[in-house]
Amino acid sequence: MSFATLGLSPALLRAVREQGYHAPTAVQAAALPPILAGADVLALAQTGSGKTAAFVLPLLQRLVASPPRPGPRALVLAPTRELAVQTAGLLRELAARLLHRPRIALAFGGVSINPQLMALRGGCDVMVATPGRLLDLLDHNGLTLAGVECLVLDEADRLLGQGFADELQRVLAQLPARRQALLFSATFPPAVEALAGQLLREPVRIHIEEAPLQITQRAVQLDRAQRLPALRQLLRDEGWARTLVFVASRYTAELVSDKLFAHGFKAGVLHGELSQGARADVLAALKEGSVTVLVATDVAARGLHVDALEAVVNYELPRSAADYTHRIGRTGRAGAQGVAISFICADSAENAETHFRLIEKRQGQRVPRERMAGFEPQAVATEVQATGGIKSTTRKSKKDKLREAAARAAGDTDGH
Repeated sequence: MSFATLGLSPALLRAVREQGYHAPTAVQAAALPPILAGADVLALAQTGSGKTAAFVLPLLQRLVASPPRPGPRALVLAPTRELAVQTAGLLRELAARLLHRPRIALAFGGVSINPQLMALRGGCDVMVATPGRLLDLLDHNGLTLAGVECLVLDEADRLLGQGFADELQRVLAQLPARRQALLFSATFPPAVEALAGQLLREPVRIHIEEAPLQITQRAVQLDRAQRLPALRQLLRDEGWARTLVFVASRYTAELVSDKLFAHGFKAGVLHGELSQGARADVLAALKEGSVTVLVATDVAARGLHVDALEAVVNYELPRSAADYTHRIGRTGRAGAQGVAISFICADSAENAETHFRLIEKRQGQRVPRERMAGFEPQAVATEVQATGGIKSTTRKSKKDKLREAAARAAGDTDGH
């Protein structure tokens, strides 16, 4: 199948070719015709499947085909600034190749609102934004959503996560009742199903069956204190050109990055408290190779695409199976081979083995446990502990040690 069979205009077909797209992905082939026909769409497809272009291309065609009107005419909501930047970037790259160029506006938090307000003075055709900053712009009378003809919720599952659901409902309340709505997501929890029922009218449902991931998953058992030296050993042994290391907090991200840098690794850090300029700089450094190990919080789990990212290391496990899917989906993209390694610490307070079993259950795959030579754990979770039973490890408890000492003392007394 080619893009020419999907109903794109000659101008967009040229733009697609110049962008380097040779053939549509499965989700693009399924989504473009109904979107171009004006239908509501609910699309479920895995990370890295080309979901962004699946809605960007028909949006641009719709805008170019009809006369200009006060905007925005299309609204794209994204959960993170990285995903918003990526989407706006693709829109601008494709629009730059068109004779009539739609105006693309981008807004996200963490930076001053004033330049974003100034940019909107000339109006826009497409607004790409995170929900919180969009509400700020609305409160400042920077734009109105009364003319929105098409709403896109990208990564809908994340938009309904903690901190987004209320903001999303406030945005939806300001949209016109009659408009096309498109929901794209990599996972489909009940909250997304409920939102689809609220927003979509007789939607075309697209479910792209996940092809076998080109990702080798590994689970390494070790103690918490061994993680940093084990990570250094992995990086030396494997020699990956680009590696993404996930941690749970800004503090840990900076600590691990600093320690790696001190040991000669070209390490960088990415977390939610960095300025947008700093984020852009470190991502550019990763893509060009001056940074080869990026230590990041889950801010990088969605919307981050780096060509030839060979490995993902879960230095700390994510909170949910969905986040695990998005984390490891940064590698093994577009048919390339990738590896995802998770550190499983039996001596962790949160019982990492039990948590990882839940992740395995949700993804329907068992990942064999392994150990690294020289980093064998002193505490290894037993099957009972891993399945939520009585806590038990190979490390003896203090009470057991006291009993053994008492027995030895009694034996010594009997021997004399």
